Amino acid sequence: MSRTKAGSPPDPRGHERFNEERATYTVASAQPDLAAGIAAIRETVKTLKPKPGVYRMLDARGDVLYVGKARSLKARVANYTQTKGLTQRTLRMISQTRRMEIVTTNSEAEALLLEAQLVKRYRPPFNVHLRDDKSFPFILLRADHNFPRIMKHRGARKAKGNYYGPFASAGSVNKTLNALQKLFLLRSCTDSFFNNRDRPCLLYQIKRCSAPCVERIDEAGYASLVAEAKQFLEGKSSAVQASIEKKMAKAAEALDFETAAILRDRLRAATFIQGSQAINAQGVGDADVFALAEKGGQMAVQAFFIRGGQNWGHRAFFPRNTKELDEAEVLADVLLQFYEEVPPPKTILVDRELAERELISEAFSATANRGVEISVPQRGARRKLMEQAQRNAVEALERRLAETGTKAKIMRDLAEFLELDEPPQRIEVYDNSHIQGAKAVGAMVVASPEGFEKGQYRKFNIKSAQTNDDFGMMREVMERRFRNLAENPDGEEGRKNSHETIWPDLVLIDGGKGQMSSVRDTLAEMGIEEVPLIAIAKGPDHGREGREVFHFPDEREKTLPTNSPLLFYLQNLRDEVHRYVIGAHRAKRSRAITASPLDEIPGIGPARKRALLLHFGTAGKVRAASLEDLQRAPGVSEAVARTIYDFYHAGG
Repeated sequence: MSRTKAGSPPDPRGHERFNEERATYTVASAQPDLAAGIAAIRETVKTLKPKPGVYRMLDARGDVLYVGKARSLKARVANYTQTKGLTQRTLRMISQTRRMEIVTTNSEAEALLLEAQLVKRYRPPFNVHLRDDKSFPFILLRADHNFPRIMKHRGARKAKGNYYGPFASAGSVNKTLNALQKLFLLRSCTDSFFNNRDRPCLLYQIKRCSAPCVERIDEAGYASLVAEAKQFLEGKSSAVQASIEKKMAKAAEALDFETAAILRDRLRAATFIQGSQAINAQGVGDADVFALAEKGGQMAVQAFFIRGGQNWGHRAFFPRNTKELDEAEVLADVLLQFYEEVPPPKTILVDRELAERELISEAFSATANRGVEISVPQRGARRKLMEQAQRNAVEALERRLAETGTKAKIMRDLAEFLELDEPPQRIEVYDNSHIQGAKAVGAMVVASPEGFEKGQYRKFNIKSAQTNDDFGMMREVMERRFRNLAENPDGEEGRKNSHETIWPDLVLIDGGKGQMSSVRDTLAEMGIEEVPLIAIAKGPDHGREGREVFHFPDEREKTLPTNSPLLFYLQNLRDEVHRYVIGAHRAKRSRAITASPLDEIPGIGPARKRALLLHFGTAGKVRAASLEDLQRAPGVSEAVARTIYDFYHAGG
């Protein structure tokens, strides 16, 4: 379905939607030109040398189609000009290519790592990529304090200390962290909380901290607990348990039953950690296990994370864009993207031989600054572990296929209920939040048949709408969302790889008739007439889910049965935009609460602001201060004092 401004002729080229395993990609031409693609590649080949590096294939708009690496860029890129024997997938890619970008590297291993980084950054439609690219949680035992803190950590590893992980989920790391606190009594509080205690907190009372903040344990005793924790997390749990058992027996012999009871509880915590291992990984050491299953054109990769012989959880991945690709190639791509952010362990176990196993191992060794072995286990405990991973991969894929079938039916039902020509591939959901018009924020969340596309979410700080004017707020959001598309209906201008160049297949508004009329009229004024709209309101029994009323642009209303899966799906979309917009609104309010009038003075940074507040006490006293008083404040020069004074007394 084309969408044009009213009175404008439809674009004769149209838009072809490339759908591969539900990964949609809009191409600029309905009839890709293979000859033009080959010509563009040949022009690039003329400039290349037989050096290692990475190449990017770009379409007419400059969007990245594919990222590849090569030992010899000249030979590898030249292969694309010989179309005989190439797959249909590759031919489609070549036909859309209009330009290439090249980066040379020092080695093929370096090119391999750069390729993984660029795939994660650009998410090209012809590369295999992981949908779930969230950072994995770690346990961090900090080393920047006399009494180190144990804590959960995500993101960049900047803090000084020992990192243990990755864990498969926040749940698995939280359970382990709780047990570790019971086992080693290490503090989990922040440094500021630690420095301001004058009596033990609740964690000490429930025997989950040794209270170093109030000197219930000395530095040497705490260091001993830290050393034991490191041993345990590094896989030497038997030695730690034996040491605790000896201490418990010694305390019992000395009739120190209180200490013996504490040590007994610590032993129980150690037993809990080991007993919660659903996978027997004894003797494996530090290893990650990957197994791949394929069925119905889709693939699943099951990963087990083993550290120190302990199972730290497992995760199933469902790589996208795998059609017409070899399973071993897909598994290699999954490994490269997974370890682009996660440090590789000493051993990586896979269920099949990889074509570039030695090269991948070399690349991982370079990033880890130590040897990394990739192997296919043949016998013993490692083989049993691999067989378990393979079974889990098959089961995860079967569950995924069952869920996909259900989702496909829901999308078909959605198209029928909303009278759409076909199931929507991109659904945009809108809502706004404010308190009596203050700190108003609008929000857009995006959903596809694969789930929520969180990288496409957008917040709108409401600027022009009047206080308490919900309809005006929605008009402003629509104008800002669709302004670029209204001016460039073909989506060829504007920011690349942005929601501003993509048409939605459905717009869902949280609200009733008023919100629907506001959105409908706003889009009509912009010349946008064919974007499907629907508004979801809570109905007559306001606040009772299941009585939602759906408002159409022509003022018709529909409802769904209270047990309808489609209703549950639409409620989930509405709840997600509620969550997102309320979070954005709260964040805006929090920033306003913590804001200072001094923030508005040009040239006054955090350090000077802090110095002024410490010297004068409040921002009001800074405002009332004379020029001479300002000059006496530490760190405030004559020029800065004049700037502050003039800011508050301009025109006075």
